[in-house]
Amino acid sequence: MPGENLSRDEARERGRLLSVDAYDVALDVRSALAHGADADTFRSRTTIRFRCAEPGAATFADLLAPSVTSVTLNGRELDPAAVFDGTRITLAALAAENVLVVDAQCAYSRTGEGLHRFVDPEDGEVYLYTQYEPADSRRVFANFEQPDLKAPFTFEVTAPEGWVVLSNGAQDGAAEGGRHRFATTRPISTYITAVVAGPYHYVSDSYRRTFKDGTTLEIPLGALCRKGLAKHFDADDVFTVTKQGLDFFHDHFDFPYPFGKYDQAFVPEYNLGAMENPGCVTFREEFIFRGKVTEASYERRANVILHEMAHMWFGDLVTMEWWDDLWLKESFADFMGSFALVEATRFTDGWITFANQRKSWAYRADQLPSTHPVTADIRDLEDAKLNFDGITYAKGAAVLKQLVAYVGREAFLEGARRYFKRHAYGNTRLADLLTVLEETSGRDLAAWSRAWLETAGVNSLTPQVTCDAQDRITELGILQEAAPSHPELRPHRVAVGLYRRQGGLAEGGDPALVRYARAEVDVSGPRTVVPELAGLERPELILVNDEDLTYGKVRFDEGSLATLRARLGELADPMARAQCWAALWGLTRDGLMPARDYLDLVRRFAGRETDIGVLQSLHDQAQTALEHYAAPEHRESAGRELAEGALRELRLAAPGSGHQLTWARQVAAVAASPADLQLVQGLLDGTAKIDGLDVDQELRWTLLEPLAAHGLADEAVIAAELARDDTASGRRHQVRCLAARPSAEVKQQAWQAVVESDVLSNALVEATIAGFGQPGQRELLAPYAPRYFEAIERVWRERSIEIGMDVVRGLFPGWLVEHSTLDAADRWLAEHDRAAPALRRLVLEKRDDLARALRAQACDAAAGARP
Repeated sequence: MPGENLSRDEARERGRLLSVDAYDVALDVRSALAHGADADTFRSRTTIRFRCAEPGAATFADLLAPSVTSVTLNGRELDPAAVFDGTRITLAALAAENVLVVDAQCAYSRTGEGLHRFVDPEDGEVYLYTQYEPADSRRVFANFEQPDLKAPFTFEVTAPEGWVVLSNGAQDGAAEGGRHRFATTRPISTYITAVVAGPYHYVSDSYRRTFKDGTTLEIPLGALCRKGLAKHFDADDVFTVTKQGLDFFHDHFDFPYPFGKYDQAFVPEYNLGAMENPGCVTFREEFIFRGKVTEASYERRANVILHEMAHMWFGDLVTMEWWDDLWLKESFADFMGSFALVEATRFTDGWITFANQRKSWAYRADQLPSTHPVTADIRDLEDAKLNFDGITYAKGAAVLKQLVAYVGREAFLEGARRYFKRHAYGNTRLADLLTVLEETSGRDLAAWSRAWLETAGVNSLTPQVTCDAQDRITELGILQEAAPSHPELRPHRVAVGLYRRQGGLAEGGDPALVRYARAEVDVSGPRTVVPELAGLERPELILVNDEDLTYGKVRFDEGSLATLRARLGELADPMARAQCWAALWGLTRDGLMPARDYLDLVRRFAGRETDIGVLQSLHDQAQTALEHYAAPEHRESAGRELAEGALRELRLAAPGSGHQLTWARQVAAVAASPADLQLVQGLLDGTAKIDGLDVDQELRWTLLEPLAAHGLADEAVIAAELARDDTASGRRHQVRCLAARPSAEVKQQAWQAVVESDVLSNALVEATIAGFGQPGQRELLAPYAPRYFEAIERVWRERSIEIGMDVVRGLFPGWLVEHSTLDAADRWLAEHDRAAPALRRLVLEKRDDLARALRAQACDAAAGARP
């Protein structure tokens, strides 16, 4: 991918030379309904008006296209063969004011990058949508593909008659002959322009807001999905959250939504969760629920809606200058999404999800060898693509949550308001944000920025307590540690909670662990004393970072850990409980707690977890612990105990509840014994019943996969299930189940389809990879470890970056947790020191996961047999 990889230095030089005044983009996508080769490309005609600060200088425009028909610069016809190399158009002898016209044949995508073309297997209808971040608009029209060269855009799309066609701006008049022209946008970056076209099911609504000055804002709202999903589309709930979010951001930002209409398109085969294109937000269609889901799924969707809405200000109105400051949009959107979720919607426990799930993602990313500061060093577009990670999103959001506690809520929000007004439709760097926050808070934020935004790594916080003979605290200190590779000890504002049992507070009147004392303290350096807690009665549990104010790994003193081992389920507060679960998982990942101890805690106490999102995380983590962290000699017994516990909780769960559905999925996920698999088969075919459990189509696929993986569902059985659900979603499930079967021939076919062929779409590549790597099939998969290391550099070179990332991450032989696999990864890294840095980063990350699993297995093995 060398010609595609724009460097930061190139972008800075081009940004110094050019200012863009306007884009006029005309796309003709009527070929989307053609067949064969005629359906491969579409016409793209782009007119760019721009200025050059140094007349006579040369630069280039970006375009990834099979062919260019014509290039005209300032009325002068250029030879496409001479100026276009497949990725760039050379522009020489520029004038002070320039007009560039490029007429090209661009390619439809099957990988979710550029203009994606999807054919619905259910009804044969064709759907199109664009996805560009960070730099794929150049697959659709010629442009200057960097975030600081903003401009107004005018789009015109000629499409099959009768299609719904959307772009960032509202449609300008009625469509004539399939030709749709859209209102010119305000200045925006190339990567957030958008086109959605096809026979979509479209629902409309509107939002109205009257401000204190008497002015009124009315925003047309739209929500759309494929026709095949219309019967499942709960657009009313989408609109409810949308309106609540718009109210929240108008209340706090003092800058009216600036982009006219607000459409939200749920599209097929989407690579991301969603994308913040102003006026035309796109989401993965899995947020339209085809079957029963838990409240956690609705919360997740609401959070994503609000995250993308926050981007209308943080990212779209004010945009980072280069991808180094990607956090200026993603960290803020991640934080503001949870902030709005808790304060404006029915999901008032959103901070629990943030503490337990989002921050776990961040802690993992911050311990990888590829960890980086929140404000990162992004050398090129490949770096940028990989930096949409747990650091940029979740750690940055956690740091902002701490900043709010540090400078105060109102100072933070007033800083945001000044930031929007000062930099509207422009581009910024870190210093621009710190300037307004220093103005509003009166604090010098340089040291805070150096510690939190400009250094990498995560600190751990451990309580140390001494008591006198009367069991009163004589001193309580907090020990702060850092990894040798990232030794920065940061300032933390934390709350320390002391917990002990009190009678009659838990379910059924049993004793509960409740907080009886709390103190806030500024932690700095290696050890900090909390004087406010001296003299109090000895606690049974000390929770550092109570209420989740800071970003840091929580550890426990021996007494607290013993309490959690014995009575974790008695901890009454759901936020405190979620934090303890997250901390215990951190100990397991770090090889400080045997995996079987963690699995035992899940088996004994997960059934008492009230927060459905936390429960789902526990199930995911338990599977990881069983498959990767448990010592091989103990894995079978640990798996049997986990399965027995899951079945017990399934039978105890309230009929028809989200907990019942979650436990049913867990029973399927851990089923391994003949009896477990017989139950799964019975639930699928109706011979076994669980009172209140509705086995809908989505749950049927969940039940079918373990049967396929254990050789109990062959191709004919899977085909029969597809006949019940011959939809796009059904096809993805079918492909995953087919690849999961325990056969050498099946694995070879799956490998061939993903690694040696580019026929599959992005969604089917993802499904095939997910089915391929079954943890119980280690012997079948072992031959693919050397094949992986032989193939990945070629795959990275020949395939799109999105598919390359899926293959390199998804097919890494992490299911073979052995030192030989680690040695193979080390050899590849040593022998490929000049491979693409982004590729090496992916392999390094997977190698680190494998090394972590080996350390965890050693810890589990050292714990010995259970007494």
